[in-house]
Amino acid sequence: MDIKYFKELLIERKEQILKNLDATRSELADLQNTEINDDGDYASLCTDNMIERAIQDQQQKELIEIEEALKKIDEGEYGICEMCGEPIKPLRLKIKPFAKYCIICREIVEKEPKK
Repeated sequence: MDIKYFKELLIERKEQILKNLDATRSELADLQNTEINDDGDYASLCTDNMIERAIQDQQQKELIEIEEALKKIDEGEYGICEMCGEPIKPLRLKIKPFAKYCIICREIVEKEPKK
């Protein structure tokens, strides 16, 4: 497995997320300073705000997973399933370079009820 390739993928994605989060923060600040003229404007503003925050939360979670994957690379543990300890297939890592689980274990985790 080409660790350097995956590290570059992770770093590129991290940089993109940081840019996105910065842009989202600016947009949220602009939304808060928007003059509201009627109920329709207020509803639209609230919806935009909720969507922006949901995107921000999702990207924040992905950023944490990327940081964890980069740490695993540094520790020589990258590409190993956290559940079964087997190697994660390179194709899966190309699609999701911060994957924690192999395909089989991912399916098990997704079927578990959320706590």
